[in-house]
Amino acid sequence: MNEPGSDLVIAAGPGLRRGLVIPAGELVERFSRSSGPGGQGVNTTDSRVELVFDPETSTALTPAQRERLVTALDGRLVAGRLTIVASEQRSQLRNRAAARERLVDLLRDGLAPPPPARRATKPTRGSQRRRIEGKKRRSEVKSGRGRIRPD
Repeated sequence: MNEPGSDLVIAAGPGLRRGLVIPAGELVERFSRSSGPGGQGVNTTDSRVELVFDPETSTALTPAQRERLVTALDGRLVAGRLTIVASEQRSQLRNRAAARERLVDLLRDGLAPPPPARRATKPTRGSQRRRIEGKKRRSEVKSGRGRIRPD
């Protein structure tokens, strides 16, 4: 579905009624040598992938989506760009796919509408009574810990 090097397709879901297609030209991939497993091949292959996406200049997003995404990903953006690094796999192709999947997850979470506001409810009479009784019991326990005074 999301082949590395092609347009990034995000299926419809919360916040994305008709889905989303990010053109391949808006995604920048950089490759470098990865640390970790791979034996001697790790020294010669560029399997680490950095996927960079700039939501502020993306033509795939509406202004409302852009604003929601920038607000949601504010802590992850560096100079307005979202960078995802994948180096878990030994294969560059699998790391590219993993980075794209992570980007899809981040975009889906960032574009999802906020949950409805909490509606305050009034405590029931029974819960208020139990709370007060518990406080009284605790007060009696603590008052029994003081000095014993001869009457």
